[in-house]
Amino acid sequence: MDFFLTQNQSKTQKHHNYTPNYTKNMAKKRLTRDQVRLLERSFTTNKKLEPELKLQLSTQLGVPPRQVAIWYQNKRARWKTQSLEIDYNTLQVKLQHALLEKSKLERQVMELQGELRRAQEMMHQFGFTYQKVDHPQAPPPPPPPHDVSCNNSSDEGGGSSLNNDQDVNGGEVLQMEDLYAFLIGGGGGSIWT
Repeated sequence: MDFFLTQNQSKTQKHHNYTPNYTKNMAKKRLTRDQVRLLERSFTTNKKLEPELKLQLSTQLGVPPRQVAIWYQNKRARWKTQSLEIDYNTLQVKLQHALLEKSKLERQVMELQGELRRAQEMMHQFGFTYQKVDHPQAPPPPPPPHDVSCNNSSDEGGGSSLNNDQDVNGGEVLQMEDLYAFLIGGGGGSIWT
């Protein structure tokens, strides 16, 4: 029985004493700059560490394969974190641009609503009626003034005119040039001019 026990112990000792050449005299140590550069170059081409590459890098660097694997694992984690940070920063910049654009558009909408309100008030003063539109479509243009016609005959002073730019509506005289100037920006500070 001693014979079997000693044989078994010698096999166990041989198994525990077996270490590859690259780990016999090497304890886990800090990598040098050159080793890190080589690992970095390898990482740029292969984000995943295959077993063959691990052994190749291990023998080339003179470090245990486990150290190469741990370096790759840590590097991949840092790389993913950096990628997430870059993506987050990019999204933050896009969000800021979108918020600025939104606020700019909101200001323009308010200005346009003010212009529309002033134009509707002026039209109301002159007796025109208008319809309020609740949906985002553009309001229909106001109806053409009554008794306004283009006259090309030279009997009335020549050229085209709008019956001396006047319209009688409800006893008030509407000066078309004044209304046009107001709508275009002469009387309301239009954003289009």
